[in-house]
Amino acid sequence: MSISADERRARILAEVHRLGSVRVASLAQALGLPAVTVRRDVAALADAGAVRRTHGSVSVPAGGDLRPANGPLIGLLVPAAGQYFADVIAGARKAAGARGAHLVLAISAYEADADRDQVEQLLRSGVEGLLLAPNWTPSNPPDTHGWAGELALPTVLVERSPAPGGRAAELDSVSSDHRHGVLTALRHLASSGRRHIALVARRDTWTAHQVRNGYAEGCELLGLTGQPVIDSPGPQADADAVADRIVRARERGAEAVMVHNDQDAIQLLPLLRIRGLRVPEDLAVISYDDVFAALGAPPLTAVAPPKKGVGAEAVDLLLRRMAGGAPVPPVRHVRLLPTLTVRASCGGPAR
Repeated sequence: MSISADERRARILAEVHRLGSVRVASLAQALGLPAVTVRRDVAALADAGAVRRTHGSVSVPAGGDLRPANGPLIGLLVPAAGQYFADVIAGARKAAGARGAHLVLAISAYEADADRDQVEQLLRSGVEGLLLAPNWTPSNPPDTHGWAGELALPTVLVERSPAPGGRAAELDSVSSDHRHGVLTALRHLASSGRRHIALVARRDTWTAHQVRNGYAEGCELLGLTGQPVIDSPGPQADADAVADRIVRARERGAEAVMVHNDQDAIQLLPLLRIRGLRVPEDLAVISYDDVFAALGAPPLTAVAPPKKGVGAEAVDLLLRRMAGGAPVPPVRHVRLLPTLTVRASCGGPAR
């Protein structure tokens, strides 16, 4: 059975941390993966600052010893090393470097049981503080992560909002306000006269469920006519089936559609054209993420969560918590607001 890129990269990262330094060819052989695939994954991990590449070998960023000569060691757990969290990592890494701290990355590959194991690995590496983006979904809710609130080290949740009253609610957190991002998009569509709006969204990530909730709340707040959410099972989804459902939504009066995320939105554009729907003349399209949206044909209007800002703010908050002192500062739940860039898919400029 094939495994996802995130699962491969989690295995690669675990093996590199176990060995300290290893030849890429040996790593591929040990993991039973094609060498070309491992080289590609190692390159992605190196770009995110998770590993170091040198002359056919890969190692942990600080060689065999993870602890820097000066400054604290911070552990960062993310559920995937894809583009979304690559930007969060980049923001955290830059902020840590500016403060003389060193970042160590762990990837849990969206597996509910992997978070705790990856945190244990970070603890064994000697980290002094933790930035955590647990794999929270309705099937794996925050209450199942009560252990996060019991960690002995200073801990900040990243791109996660803890449930009120739970043990994790006593942790600091920094996240994008995805509901505000969706509301901003809906308000823009309404201002252009489009009041019947559909949503295409995944179910497999925390962000996707925040977008779904924001859609329902935003439509009610603005008095818009929503439609049943069109499920997008992910990158391996039957895009033709999703496009057919969008066509049916258009027949029921939909004037615009929001798609989570960029990858799915760009994949749908040519399929909508084949079905006779012109964007934006017949149907305006807004993407949620703004990673690749500007590369769509036409370029997509998109909501951009402040991913790098979240990473940077989380590091600053954690370092303040690690500094200690009295009195103990109050717990902070920080939400940063996404922005909207209007492009040709909503009648804006072709950029």
